[in-house]
Amino acid sequence: MSTPSAQLLLNPSSAQNPYYGSVTMGTVSPETLQLTLDDAIQRGIQANLAITQARIQQQQADAQRLESLNAVLPYLKAEASSGAHQINLAVFGFNARTFTNLATNFPGVNPATIKTIVEVNSTTADAALDWTALDLAAYTRYRSAKESENAAFYNTQSSRGLVVLNVGNQYLKTLADQSQIDSAESLLRADETLLKQAQAEHDAGTAARLDELRARVQYQTQQQKVIAAQNTFEKDKILLKRQIGVPVEQAIQLTDTAPYADLEQMSIEDARHLAYQSRQDYQGMQRQVHSAELSRSAASYERLPTVTASGNYGVTGVTGGLYHGTFVAMGELKLPLFKEAQIRGDAHVAEAQKADVLNRMGDLKQQIDQQLRDSMLDLTSSQALVHVSQSNVEMATRALSDANDRFVAGVDDNLPVVQAQATLSQAQSQLIADTLSYNQAKLGLARNLGIVDTQYRTYLHGGKPQTAPAP
Repeated sequence: MSTPSAQLLLNPSSAQNPYYGSVTMGTVSPETLQLTLDDAIQRGIQANLAITQARIQQQQADAQRLESLNAVLPYLKAEASSGAHQINLAVFGFNARTFTNLATNFPGVNPATIKTIVEVNSTTADAALDWTALDLAAYTRYRSAKESENAAFYNTQSSRGLVVLNVGNQYLKTLADQSQIDSAESLLRADETLLKQAQAEHDAGTAARLDELRARVQYQTQQQKVIAAQNTFEKDKILLKRQIGVPVEQAIQLTDTAPYADLEQMSIEDARHLAYQSRQDYQGMQRQVHSAELSRSAASYERLPTVTASGNYGVTGVTGGLYHGTFVAMGELKLPLFKEAQIRGDAHVAEAQKADVLNRMGDLKQQIDQQLRDSMLDLTSSQALVHVSQSNVEMATRALSDANDRFVAGVDDNLPVVQAQATLSQAQSQLIADTLSYNQAKLGLARNLGIVDTQYRTYLHGGKPQTAPAP
């Protein structure tokens, strides 16, 4: 989108902007890495720090959904135990006098043979079930968490689009740096030829020393431009490698060329309709709205009764002897009679969250409309600037040729040649910058439509963009 893109370009630091960072993948290879635009974008999608963080947030949302799901699922537990138990009957009031009194009821039993310390080996096994059979509030909270998980998914997809936009812009900018170097070196060779001509004519006595000095100043000025362009190119390559997870020490070579093709534009109505269908942040916001509505409903459902069922079945007995079955089955109805304050508090919180999400949804619609209109204006103006710059380069080239012909023929000194070369240098540099702006404007429009990750090539190379289906 245009606004995030502008923020990215203003702050190339991963410490404050994760889109400029990455998780480094692979090791340094002695061979130069041949890097196409597609390769760079795919590497960015896999390793960029921002999308990695978005995936982690999506995993956290999935974990929260599972936690809320557990509240509506039955809980089954199975246990088994076997052990030796030593029981002191005296603790329970059975002593020698007690046994003597009881012996009168059991003829033939000698009280002296009854021990107060008894050892028993027992085995027990059972399975227990606890289930909240009816809790509408818990089930609705689970649905809300599921919508939040869907919103996190769309947030990851939105981050993916921003990665494609950012990496694509940086790749194009680095290509433009290379074009600036090529243009500057070409003019440097022309300045070198002009300097040699001025030296030869001065040595022959047919030209003043001023022509030679002027040519040398122009040559050295162009040397400075070449050095500055090379420095910018190397720095932008480092930034590109940081965005796509390539080790900074790895040598790379960009194999694509800077594309240029006119793009067929669409109406603002078609663009808006396509954006509502395709933009991941808009889809995610819709899920957040639904999640907030479900949270509000769950808060109101807290007043309803809940039904739980529980029970267990097992066997117990002396180890190696007879085992007897045991079971418990019960149901429970709970009424929240004294939780009105908590219920109202939960409802107010959910209502406030719902209002906040609805406000942000309304703002996002306005933002989408603004971004689409801005992108279309940028696209129109940058395309017109490219056409003007192309014409300027053609005229500056003819002007330089004419000035050079007059200088070689001795009709004029080299001042017009130096001026014409400076004009051509400026025109070529402006054409490269305008072409870059035009390509970035096309990527920005694709991003604002929500299709940059699937149609960036179509927009860069002048294919027919996807249009919105009929409502």
